[in-house]
Amino acid sequence: MTGRALPEVFKQSMEQLLGEEYPAFLASYEQQRLYGLRVNTLKVTVEAYRELADWPVTPVPWSPTGFYVPESARPGKHPYYHAGLYYIQEPSAMAPVELLQPEPGDRVLDLCAAPGGKTTQIAAKLQGQGLVVANDVHPDRVKALVKNIELNGVRNAVVLNEDPAKLLQVFDGYFDKILVDAPCSGEGMFRKEEEMAKAWEPSWTAKYAAMQRALLAQAGSMLRPGGRLVYSTCTFSPEENEKIVAAFLAEHSDYEVERVPQTDGRGEWEQGRPDWAGPELPARADEVAGTVRLWPHRVCGEGHYAAVLRRREESSPPLQAAAAPSAAPAQEPSLRPGRAPRRTASGAQQGRQQAQAAKKAVSGDPREALARFGAEHLTAPPWAGAELIWRSEHAYAAPMELPPLDGIRVIRPGWYLGGAYKHRFEPSQALALALRTGDAQRSVSFRAGDPRAVSYLKGETVELAEEDLCTAGADAARKGYCLVAVDGYSVGWAKWQDGILKNEYPAGWRWT
Repeated sequence: MTGRALPEVFKQSMEQLLGEEYPAFLASYEQQRLYGLRVNTLKVTVEAYRELADWPVTPVPWSPTGFYVPESARPGKHPYYHAGLYYIQEPSAMAPVELLQPEPGDRVLDLCAAPGGKTTQIAAKLQGQGLVVANDVHPDRVKALVKNIELNGVRNAVVLNEDPAKLLQVFDGYFDKILVDAPCSGEGMFRKEEEMAKAWEPSWTAKYAAMQRALLAQAGSMLRPGGRLVYSTCTFSPEENEKIVAAFLAEHSDYEVERVPQTDGRGEWEQGRPDWAGPELPARADEVAGTVRLWPHRVCGEGHYAAVLRRREESSPPLQAAAAPSAAPAQEPSLRPGRAPRRTASGAQQGRQQAQAAKKAVSGDPREALARFGAEHLTAPPWAGAELIWRSEHAYAAPMELPPLDGIRVIRPGWYLGGAYKHRFEPSQALALALRTGDAQRSVSFRAGDPRAVSYLKGETVELAEEDLCTAGADAARKGYCLVAVDGYSVGWAKWQDGILKNEYPAGWRWT
């Protein structure tokens, strides 16, 4: 993208804001966008990734697990991507979670979570200890969120599809850390997404600001005293950034800004736009100056903004949080842990659905089917210590600290283990991707360069000699589910019998 293709109103606004830096800012749009990925330390260490990488890697300064990669690398077309060893992520987008500083054992909320880049970054920092609640109000975007959580092998996540205002009924003062990566006008992504620049309208700033103000107030009510909240956007507009934070501070005396150490990306709102300042801003100038901007002409990344807020230990109740305007309210029916979703259908449809369910459902107690699967195919049940939740035939391992979620749209109440059908339990892709080869009674690991690895990921049947099958012990039955891996990192299930791996890789996940 070139500076000439930027909207004129946007350029005028940036020139007023940046002053003498504006020419350098405009020149940054003549440069190629930068590509990055973040190592998933739930699966692989940074050191091991460096040895595995088939492309040059340059560290991202603000993220110890982030790396720049050349555009030619195409990391999404590699078996390691299917093993969840990394998440492809724009480098500046890694900054908000680094500022949030999640630690093992924390309860963390990602309020606007889809498609899941920051959720999986949070989960990696938790290292399986604590809880991450990932919420997004858009039903279609939640699908991508679920897949990315599963691909990254996250076990301690709960996925919700709910209006944030309703979450207050369950999570008042509950979380240690909260990320509000708010919907915004997206000005910081114009170099990355040219179509966004073409579609941008000046009115977007005011529209999103109203939503952001409500979202931040709602999130503030769900943070415990002493907790940490990061508000972030990928836009340059002060009306969506510093002004939102200043207004929040004016209404919430129990919050304060935790200053971000100065970086090359630091920018001051007061340098260029005194005309937009509301009555609350002059009094908050020193505080909002402690927030951070990542400018594309100052750092190797796209435009971002972040503010770190801390709720004081002795907190008075905040003002009533407003309901956020929703661009796309969720339309899915309410899903509650332990209950099947309710659907509207005609009598004939209901009859067919019930017949199909009865034909497919397991005979007897589904818990017994799960226990048999664990005994026959795993070295130990990895869900031990978790609360098992059943939705019809589907089993989930839910984090023990989760409060009751009655009345909340729950998409995933925990780690999805699989479903009990007929006389068997069918393990999920989410279960496979969170296991190591030593967790399975039968496993096989292909080298990344082995054509059989790509054949498996394409959903094809693969020949495998018995001597190439790894078993947990001499007594392990040869026939049954086999955990398939690439260079020792799990990618999915297959069934081995008589020299053949019958492919169980999900159709929607396959290499194309």
